[in-house]
Amino acid sequence: MMSESEEHGSLLEKINDKIHEYKKGSSSSSSSDSDDDKKKPHKSKKKKLFGRKHPLHHVLGGGKAADLVLWRDKHTSGSILAGVTVIWLLFEGIGYHLLTFLCHTLIVFLTVCFVWSNAASFINRSPPKFPEVILSEAQCLRIAHVLRKEINEAFLTLQSVASGKDLKTYLKSIGLLWFISIIGSCFSFLTLSYTIFLMAYTLPMLYEKYEDEVDVVGEKALIEIKKQYAVLDEKVLSKIPMLSDKKQH
Repeated sequence: MMSESEEHGSLLEKINDKIHEYKKGSSSSSSSDSDDDKKKPHKSKKKKLFGRKHPLHHVLGGGKAADLVLWRDKHTSGSILAGVTVIWLLFEGIGYHLLTFLCHTLIVFLTVCFVWSNAASFINRSPPKFPEVILSEAQCLRIAHVLRKEINEAFLTLQSVASGKDLKTYLKSIGLLWFISIIGSCFSFLTLSYTIFLMAYTLPMLYEKYEDEVDVVGEKALIEIKKQYAVLDEKVLSKIPMLSDKKQH
């Protein structure tokens, strides 16, 4: 009897130990789940630069142009960058002129095509096939519509700035034009165009690669800019009669 009671007691102790181990495991797993749940909202609340809600590829259009800018095909993107760099070196380094470059390029192209077309019958090769490039009336009207819209908006902006109704817009326009004039005096137009192309062609790829770090730095920079603008508005812009009258109204 004593042996049976001892075996029964040891069995109960084992069952209690198993229950305690199960409770500890469930409590630890629930605490880890709660920690993960706390971390997940923190990740979802991370702000994107300029309040962006969609991926960068979608913002850039999501087509072949976005693939080139984001270097999805490194060979093609690198070839385009190398070609543009060679053209820039021809113009800026060697001193090649644009009209001369276009004429020489057409001379080489037409000569190769002419020789190929006439020599194809002698070497048993098919002559080159040239695609027909014809702009339809709908395409021309679409391009004209886009240009008309952009030109009209530019004229409306110039009219709004020159009319003297909005001093802030006037000051921003003058500051931007002054900044562009300073940069234009430091670089030639071709070098400036190449620099803009280089930045537009490489910065999106670098931003996508280091997106989290750039978003943090960009958010801090935007906050600092807003603070500095608030100080400027309080100390300078608010004291200008035109602006203070508008704020009162």
